[in-house]
Order: sequence, then C-alpha cells, then structure tokens
Amino acid sequence: MISLLVLVFVVELSAHLVNTIGAATVSNLLWNLYLALPTETSKQATEKKKLQKEYLTIRRDLNATSSQDQFAKWAKLRRQHDKLLEQLEKFKTSHDATKAKFENTVGIIRWLTTTGLKFGLPFWYAKQPIFWLPQGWFPYYVEWILSFPRAPLGSISIASWQTACIGVIMLASDTVTAILGLAVGAKMAQKEPMKAAGEKGEPTPMLRGERIKKTS
Repeated sequence: MISLLVLVFVVELSAHLVNTIGAATVSNLLWNLYLALPTETSKQATEKKKLQKEYLTIRRDLNATSSQDQFAKWAKLRRQHDKLLEQLEKFKTSHDATKAKFENTVGIIRWLTTTGLKFGLPFWYAKQPIFWLPQGWFPYYVEWILSFPRAPLGSISIASWQTACIGVIMLASDTVTAILGLAVGAKMAQKEPMKAAGEKGEPTPMLRGERIKKTS
C-alpha cells in the first residue's frame, strides 16, 4: 500500500500540474487519448472525418458547377451536398454530447483525485503521524505547531506535511520556470546580434542605386 507521506506529495504535485497546465488542456489531452482507443466513439470520429472530406469534395465540385449550364449535374451534386450536410450535423450533435459527458466525468474524477483528496486526507488522517521528530531536538512549542491540529505531540501531522509539500513544489516550479526563462532569453539574445550583423552587411537598394549612378 502506498505510504501516506508519498500519497500527500503525489496529490499536491498532481493538483499543481493541473492548475499549471489548465483543466481544459488536461481534458482535451485525455479526450484525444480516448479517441485513440478502439471504441465506438473513435469509430464515429473516423467516419465523421471521412464524411467531412467527402463533403468538402462535393462542395468544391458544386461551387465549380453552373446551375444554369449544367443543371442536371448541379442538382445531383446539390442533393449529395445536402445529404452529407445532414449526416454531418447528426454526427456533430452525437459527438458533442459524448464529449460533454466525457468532460463532466473527467472533471468529477479530477476534482476527487486533487481537490477532494487535498481536503479529505487531512480530515481523515488528522490523528495519524506522518513521521516522528527526534526526541528532545525541538522545543515544546515547535513540536506542538508541527503536530497541529490533532497528531501526537512530537510528530509531523498531515497538515504540516501538506504545507511543506506545497512549499517545495512551488519552489521547484519557480526555479524551473526561471531557468527556462533565462535559457530562452539567452537564445533570443544570441539570435538578435546575428540578425543585426546580417542586416548591416547587406547593402540597401538605395545604396545600390547610388553606386550605379556613380559608375555611369
């Protein structure tokens, strides 16, 4: 069974990643992964793409056909166009309903596994120590704060461990963001002098014209 210490850290890390990436992005990623599976929804999505391709071909031919000069061909293409359009609208309605249901389910699961656990774990394991402090190393008030609210005195409570995990995750996230920002900034700074040097070395059209006049 997974340790409570590790579980709290994983929950806080997952919640931070979801908040950083965005709930909508996570839902779209899971939806695309779901469509990659051999399900009825993925089959419908494949058929929808096939119909869309056929519809665009018919629409292009319809626009290129004159309704006066080639009425018979135009009428046939028009019937095919309307039939495909109706089928696509039905597929779209079914697809949107399935996607909305999927996103609602993912949203509930995401909330339960992140926000729900963030509030549920401290309540359920409020009296359970995460780990014990070395005896006699810390004064009484420090042990009391670290064991707050209901863990045994001299231990680290789940609330204190949760706070520590949030601090470490935020610090690591800010550090990675700063490093990436510096790396991107340095790369852009290297490109700008090269671009400026290239523009400086290339003569302008006005200067070329002036050279021609001087030569003539």
